[in-house]
Amino acid sequence: MRDTAWPAGTRIRQKIEAALLTPIRAFRLRYLPLLMVYFAYGALGLVTIAESFWIKSALTLTPSELAALGVWLTLPWTIKMVFGELVDAVPILGSQRRAYVLIGGTLVALGLITLAGAAGGWLTFAPPPDLYRIGSFLSVVGVVLQDVAADAMSTEVVERETPDGAPRAPQEINRDLAMVQVLGRLALSLGLVVVAGLGGWLASLFSYETVFLCALVIPLISVSGALLIDIESSASRPIDWRILGGGLAFGATVMVMAVTGVPYAQEIVFVVSVAVVSAMLWRVVGDLDRKTQETILYAAIIIFAFRATPLVGQGYTWFTIDVLGFDEAFQGTLNQIGALLALTGTWLFSDAITGRPIPVVLFWLTIIATVLSLPSLALTLGISGWTETTFGFGARTIAVIDTAASSPFLQLSMIPLLTLCAIYAPEQRRATWFALMGSLMNLALVASALQTKYLNQIFVVDRGAYESLPLLLGVVMALGLVVPLAAIVLFGSRLSGAEVARNS
Repeated sequence: MRDTAWPAGTRIRQKIEAALLTPIRAFRLRYLPLLMVYFAYGALGLVTIAESFWIKSALTLTPSELAALGVWLTLPWTIKMVFGELVDAVPILGSQRRAYVLIGGTLVALGLITLAGAAGGWLTFAPPPDLYRIGSFLSVVGVVLQDVAADAMSTEVVERETPDGAPRAPQEINRDLAMVQVLGRLALSLGLVVVAGLGGWLASLFSYETVFLCALVIPLISVSGALLIDIESSASRPIDWRILGGGLAFGATVMVMAVTGVPYAQEIVFVVSVAVVSAMLWRVVGDLDRKTQETILYAAIIIFAFRATPLVGQGYTWFTIDVLGFDEAFQGTLNQIGALLALTGTWLFSDAITGRPIPVVLFWLTIIATVLSLPSLALTLGISGWTETTFGFGARTIAVIDTAASSPFLQLSMIPLLTLCAIYAPEQRRATWFALMGSLMNLALVASALQTKYLNQIFVVDRGAYESLPLLLGVVMALGLVVPLAAIVLFGSRLSGAEVARNS
């Protein structure tokens, strides 16, 4: 009996050890600068609760207006090719990596100062809603610039040769590239964990202005690794003006349309963005073989559909504040639980998920996300009163259980795409490549924001008026299930076939 059980027990122990120790074994000191950038990105969640409560109490923006603003704030991510081309081909004072991390950190700091000035009333050159827009935009641009530099570094830090100068096996390189992406997601999740509860605690004890000012330590974190460790790239090339010039022209067009208020400007920009980014991406992948192009195409379509599903918007957050009585401290507790479990889930599932086909991973993530949205829908329908009477627990317990169940799956969907990007990143175009793929995927978020805006215009939710919220949430859940599954059914088998052909 023992002899037959022992091998099974050994295999289980080996799987547990692999899940726990693989990220630790994969870490290298040269990864630290890019991981600190991702950590700081997650740590910006420190201001999330203060920002939400400040918007609700002091600003006049409606959920529909906030969703529309979200479209514009997503657009810097869609023109990442401009930042990518700069990082690849335009050194600043001889620096192709460190200088851009420093500039990005400066922009994030300026954005936080603008938000603090708006909340504290000592910046008066524009109304508070406009100051909020300006501060948010500065922070987003700074984060995008740092993210582009970190993405480029994520492909450069992996050694292509052994210590004696011999080429490493492609499988080993690809595995390390995948683990760097996993470590990046873990660093981002760790940043969220560290500040989640702290953000709610600070917002409950101090002014929103003070919380924004406390967050100024975060850009210092992102630049410190770049100052301590050499992160420069030895690769350089001439500027590709078709990428940089086209991206700048596109960005200028977006800004003009945003400022002038052209009718349907967001929709026009979205359509043009898709065309521009697709054309530039086609130019970059033109040197790859057909099977690789097919793999990237089908993966991009499926992940685009997965990320393009709409959200509920700010109305649900306001509902939890006004109706369910979730204050700053409890919101911080939920964020802390969610961030901690997201970190744990990414850690434990990363070794397994990197070896699974993309359609399979996203299929199960779609099903799980839909099921785990049901408690939120139940809360909008008033189930907490019944559970309080029948079982002795109410809305806060349901929210904690819902957060604990759903959080581990939030970061996992990006790992397959990031791994694909890292494997196929062309030398001397790594930042541009990552930026273009990131732009395409962030256009999916623009599509999501546009749909969120439309749904909030159809099912109107405002402060104190939450009658339409259950129907809004139900429609969002349905779209979040149907759209990704349709893409997986239509293109999943083709992606699997392309992957098999590529690996054969």
